[in-house]
Amino acid sequence: MGRPSVRQQLVDAALGVFQSHGFNGSSVQDLTDAAGVPKGSFYNHFKSKEDLALEALQLYMERPGGAALLRDEQLPPLQRLRQHFQANWASLQARDYTAGCFLGALSAEIADTHERSREVFLQVFQGWSRLIEQALREALQRGDLAPGSDPAQLARFVLNAWQGTLVRMKVVKNDQPFEDFEAVVFGQLLR
Repeated sequence: MGRPSVRQQLVDAALGVFQSHGFNGSSVQDLTDAAGVPKGSFYNHFKSKEDLALEALQLYMERPGGAALLRDEQLPPLQRLRQHFQANWASLQARDYTAGCFLGALSAEIADTHERSREVFLQVFQGWSRLIEQALREALQRGDLAPGSDPAQLARFVLNAWQGTLVRMKVVKNDQPFEDFEAVVFGQLLR
């Protein structure tokens, strides 16, 4: 296998740097140092730090436990939904409850100041919500949700609750926010 391109080295490194220091707390120098490439090479591959952040976001969204798990029709819909959130939580535990959802953190930091990014965040959140909604529609058809449930609204709420869970996780540094999320969402709301 060949050596990764400078562009790919920057994208791979950017995800870690942005998750550790935030968008505004990371300089181009920090990003190139982490990638092990000369600072001058940054602008050969990206017009701006925002462009790199958006590409790092795409890499983040393709990670295991993401959309592929939500689309796995080999599993019952509520099971794959639960496994999706469990897989995401496991990755947060592995990072000692730091660096929550990159999409959520980046959105909170720059959505008000970077309109192009805000539009991308909106599309990504909508796509994620649609995948949750699809699983909930299947659950409703199977009789696993209360009749009259609104899968679109439930999906948006679950995703909003998840983002709030991740904010709390950064404060309490333990599993309690996830335990609450799982108990309410899967033990009460989606039954």
